[in-house]
Amino acid sequence: MKENENDTATDALVSQTVGVRGRDELQQLLGDFDCHFRALRDRLGVKLYTKGMDVHIVGPPADVERAHEVIRGLLRTIRKEGALSEEDVRDRLEEASGAERGEAAASESDLLPLLPHVSPRTEGQEEYLRSIAQTDVTLCYGPAGTGKTFLSVAAAISHFKRGLVSRIVLTRPAVEAGESLGFLPGTLVEKVNPYLVPLFDALYDILGFDRARKLIERGVVEVAPLAFMRGRSLNNSFIILDEAQNTTYPQMKMFLTRMGRNSRAVVTGDITQIDLERRENSGFVFVLDLLKDLDPGVRVVELKEKDVMRNPIVQRIINAYDRYERDRSRKRGDEER
Repeated sequence: MKENENDTATDALVSQTVGVRGRDELQQLLGDFDCHFRALRDRLGVKLYTKGMDVHIVGPPADVERAHEVIRGLLRTIRKEGALSEEDVRDRLEEASGAERGEAAASESDLLPLLPHVSPRTEGQEEYLRSIAQTDVTLCYGPAGTGKTFLSVAAAISHFKRGLVSRIVLTRPAVEAGESLGFLPGTLVEKVNPYLVPLFDALYDILGFDRARKLIERGVVEVAPLAFMRGRSLNNSFIILDEAQNTTYPQMKMFLTRMGRNSRAVVTGDITQIDLERRENSGFVFVLDLLKDLDPGVRVVELKEKDVMRNPIVQRIINAYDRYERDRSRKRGDEER
């Protein structure tokens, strides 16, 4: 990318110029009926106009500098994703506004840069996102509704938007309560799709349906069952293994050794919902103990009932189940004695 920047001062105003690579890129930056440019002008307080393949920015020095950074970020998005959506523009503008509001706002958004509409809501979730930002491998366990899957997908998208990784790989073991793939109708892809629905849901919630579908079609985002990971080496990737409590020892070892250069892995699971025949067969339970002392490269994070962010009744249901299971275990122990 070649960019020409010319600063001239006239009555306390300055100008900067950003070069684009062609008409298609310029049209993406402008948006339909110049909608992106209008949003940039309204929010950034600068004048914008094009001449040939250059975008000219005119206004007060601080506003011009901020607009320049926003436009450069939007061009990077176009070059990575092949398109620019209203959500992309809004995210960049929100990020610029957050930086302007000061260090307090910036410190919150630091956990999920370029995703200002997604943020942690509990201390446990903050710890989880901080671990993802700081370590190569994060192992997170906790009950349903604590945001394990959603926040890991949000972190992956944030990494991709910032250019830290070139693709996102989302995977789950195809093991569910009492049902095997052989008894499900359809092709292999049709058989495994039901297991991947929670990952698709998180993608759609964060990116929107159309944008998420485009990234999947281009191969930037890959959603696949764990069996498809065997024999691969994943470089420059953000890799998420969801529902890891249902992995076996060999599967977990296989997954953790798929990481290539400049890759990050997040493994999530709920150790109270293991669908394998025997709990001790869970590769996730085993690895939580095996790798617990490998910090700073690997970190284990536990999310608890207080981190549940679904309907408040969900937390009460979880507590009720926990009490029942503790009482049942205690009675069983008394009977065995």
